Amino acid sequence: DCSKCPGYCCSYPRIVVTDHDIKRLAKHFDLSEDQARTRFTRSYVFKSDKPKETIKERILKHRKDHIYATICQFFDQDLRRCTVYEARPDVCRQFPDGKKCGYYTFLKFERKHQGDQDFIPSA
Repeated sequence: DCSKCPGYCCSYPRIVVTDHDIKRLAKHFDLSEDQARTRFTRSYVFKSDKPKETIKERILKHRKDHIYATICQFFDQDLRRCTVYEARPDVCRQFPDGKKCGYYTFLKFERKHQGDQDFIPSA
């Protein structure tokens, strides 16, 4: 149930966006694609597992957060919800890309070890 999550997936440092995602955000904010790309994303380069290979990505910008170190700039830190849900990137639409998200696994572990079935981490 994502409604009780404090935005775990939104705290991932690399939330990759495509040109289609940028176009959707631009339309949502009534901006040009270049304006949306500049305002909402940044370029990110990392080395892959293969020697001498780097991968270039465009990722969403973050801002400081009181629960996680940083979080997606589109995340409402008081309500702990996405502010651009209808325009969110494809990677967000597909999350968790499986039957369970990482936060659910973490929460289940913490509740067991703390002996509190209602435990929810907070700031």
